[in-house]
Amino acid sequence: MADPTSPRPPFLRRFLKGTALVLAIPLVAVVGAAGYVGFEALTNRPDDSPEHEQSKDEYLESLRARATAPEADPNVVLVYYDDLGYGDFGFTGNTVIDTPNLDALAEDGVVLSNFHAPSPVCTPSRAALLTGRLAPRADVPSVLFPTGSAMGLIDKVSGNFPLTAAEITIPEVLQATGYQTAMIGKWHLGDTAESAPTQFGFESFLGSLYSNDMDPFEIYRDDEVEIAAPVDQTMLDELYTDAAVEYIDTAAASEDPFFLYFAHNFPHDPLFTSPENEGRSDAGLYGDVVESLDDGIGRIVDELEATGELDNTIIIVTSDNGPWYQGSPGDHRGRKGSISEGGTRVPFLVHWPDGIDGGRTLETMTMGTDILPTLMEWIDVPAPTDRMLDGTSMAPLLAGEADSVSEYYYFYAGRELLGVSDGRFKYYTKQPYLHTNSGLPFTAATQQGPWLFDMESDASESYDVSAKYPDVVADLTAELERRNAEMAENPRGWLS
Repeated sequence: MADPTSPRPPFLRRFLKGTALVLAIPLVAVVGAAGYVGFEALTNRPDDSPEHEQSKDEYLESLRARATAPEADPNVVLVYYDDLGYGDFGFTGNTVIDTPNLDALAEDGVVLSNFHAPSPVCTPSRAALLTGRLAPRADVPSVLFPTGSAMGLIDKVSGNFPLTAAEITIPEVLQATGYQTAMIGKWHLGDTAESAPTQFGFESFLGSLYSNDMDPFEIYRDDEVEIAAPVDQTMLDELYTDAAVEYIDTAAASEDPFFLYFAHNFPHDPLFTSPENEGRSDAGLYGDVVESLDDGIGRIVDELEATGELDNTIIIVTSDNGPWYQGSPGDHRGRKGSISEGGTRVPFLVHWPDGIDGGRTLETMTMGTDILPTLMEWIDVPAPTDRMLDGTSMAPLLAGEADSVSEYYYFYAGRELLGVSDGRFKYYTKQPYLHTNSGLPFTAATQQGPWLFDMESDASESYDVSAKYPDVVADLTAELERRNAEMAENPRGWLS
């Protein structure tokens, strides 16, 4: 046994000192911030910008009066998986997990092989998807935790609040134009009465308010708990899929088009599947879960076909960020939490036989913020004029009429802009990168960069080419600085 009185080796002294510092800084920051913002800020929502709530109401009212008959519009089924990696489907190169139903949709639809989640973590990605505005604009920069928990208190101290009522969402736009709207699955944009899914355009909701690793994990129907914690998550996939099939059957009987946001909790960790699906995949439990998700897509497609709605239904399938502990990021650097490609590049397919030609794969860079503007163009409604949208319509690209979508794409961690891409090149500011040695209980961060990657020849981000392309570095650095200045002057992107 080592002598407890002997001097610690220099390396261990430095490590323990660093560990104490790492633990102390957040605690000091939280206590200091709490003292600064006071009790009121810990108990109230931030300013919802009442003037923009009013302009939002006026905008939605204008959509209700549009001339186009809503029954002529396509249905929309938006499938949003949780922590599913770019390489987890057959059509993205997986040879271990069988996904025949998704692969069939991809074969008959359009695959975007350079599609990015708006954030490498959950809440900001979902906020950006639904609003067309990157998380700092929508003022939801980080992952939310349950109100009343210790992490929920830190959310409030740090200024990370639920989605505010001034934001305009996909279901609100579609509902205003005559759509039936429903959500099944994971919300994760707030758990207060004013931040519930039913307050943002969803006529019905069945699902959870948070990730399946947060307590209490409960299943809500609309605004009431239907299944109290602890939920048996082995039945979750069947519950969600049954509800989706039932909703499509009911909604298809109406003359109005419908929007279903199917935001599954899986394959977020912890992983669960029904007993009959255990062991079916060569990729272990993760593969069992993904193959079960594919079964669910098959049932949804079968129901759309049985109701005669398949050809005029826009089916979009993607993920909120890259894979966490398991799953495949494909040939890409990084995982969930990282702005590297493995953290944000995710699978994407769109299937709409009546609206776009299928059987194509496009390599053009796109992002989740582009979905709202695309739907607006497809159903012929104008964008709001009182706010900036970060997304751009993909409709011309998908119609074969354009070769690009947005001029630049931005990669945020919280409120900090760490990278910008022009579609070919991706520029990173200098930032910490973790170095890990297997078997050691800690990692060490070193400052690396700035880096420039040529994504056409190096999608795995292995080789910095900043010395070869100094003009590109200058251009992307200037764009990053321009964006930062814009955000500093007008962080919420209000135009009037």
